Amino acid sequence: MANIKSQIKRNRQNEVLRQRNKAVRSELKTQVKKTIEAVQSESGDAAERYRSAQAKIDTAASKGVLHKRTAARRKSRLAKKLNA
Repeated sequence: MANIKSQIKRNRQNEVLRQRNKAVRSELKTQVKKTIEAVQSESGDAAERYRSAQAKIDTAASKGVLHKRTAARRKSRLAKKLNA
């Protein structure tokens, strides 16, 4: 355990950010998984799910959870699966 006051605060901040990032990543994975399932089952709402997943990916990138190029790569791969 840290003895320095600023490090104790930094540890608290890191924990809050870790929880937020974990929640964003989890929701992102869920959206992508639902999109892939919709594409594979050839249901009519695949395009709508793709838009939702794309928005989640963009949100994660803007919050700094994902790097912008990682976000672009994931969106590209999803679009490729949707259009295949």
